Amino acid sequence: MASSIQVSDEMVSYCFDSLISHYESKKLYKPSFTNDPFPLFVTWKIDKHGKGDHELRGCIGTFSNIPLVEGLNKFALSSALKDDRFKPIPQRELEKLSCAVSLLVQFEDAKDCWDWEIGTHGIWIEFNTDGQKRNATYLPEVMPEQEWTKEEALRSLVKKAGYHGKVDETFLKTIKLTRYQSSKKTLSYTQYLNYKKDNNQ
Repeated sequence: MASSIQVSDEMVSYCFDSLISHYESKKLYKPSFTNDPFPLFVTWKIDKHGKGDHELRGCIGTFSNIPLVEGLNKFALSSALKDDRFKPIPQRELEKLSCAVSLLVQFEDAKDCWDWEIGTHGIWIEFNTDGQKRNATYLPEVMPEQEWTKEEALRSLVKKAGYHGKVDETFLKTIKLTRYQSSKKTLSYTQYLNYKKDNNQ
């Protein structure tokens, strides 16, 4: 898997196409970008009040390598329609949406749970409590957006993994952390329409 890939406008546009094809029960075209396998996430946000204050509307992806065409189609739909944290996105919200594609690259085992940099790395944690293996992740942009310190990010991520017990230095030493980076691009619905127009699609 190449680590130098960059997310293109076409990849994000394809996610919009996937959702619109679902709404309109139309056949989805075959894109021209690579179909190499990558771990990826698709994120939808909505500008509810038209002021540029985008709120999360759905985000689902995979850490497994999945062919890009299949993966973008699959997770464009599942993140829009099947994220348990939100109601499915209805067609009437389409013009208020923005979509982001994140391709995950450069996975590295960290020396400990502090061995990563805010603004550079996404983090994936794994730990065991009461005989149960737990894990959770935050993409690289989450920590700067939330203005978290490393400790705040780790504590939040532990809760996201479903553990609400005591989190002290001893507990933190049991965490296995994998750090990674991402190539990311976002398009608003208006930018998507302009892309389609400029490329005669």
